[in-house]
Amino acid sequence: MKKRSVVIAGHATSLTLEEPFWQALKEIALAEGTTVSALVEAIDAQRTEAGEANLSSAVRVWVFRWVKEGRGAATVQ
Repeated sequence: MKKRSVVIAGHATSLTLEEPFWQALKEIALAEGTTVSALVEAIDAQRTEAGEANLSSAVRVWVFRWVKEGRGAATVQ
């Protein structure tokens, strides 16, 4: 597990993920033409709307779905 800071809505927050998820987020951000912070901010907004409590879990599930659905260069939804 690795804890890193990301900026969400203009403020830094800590996020703890396994290294493969950090690497996947970096690769997805590059493919999407955005930043890791922007991806996490979008995932956080979706998580909040869905009433999910844990941001780290939401990121893991989002990365899993992105890979499973073979989104490639699709936009974040």
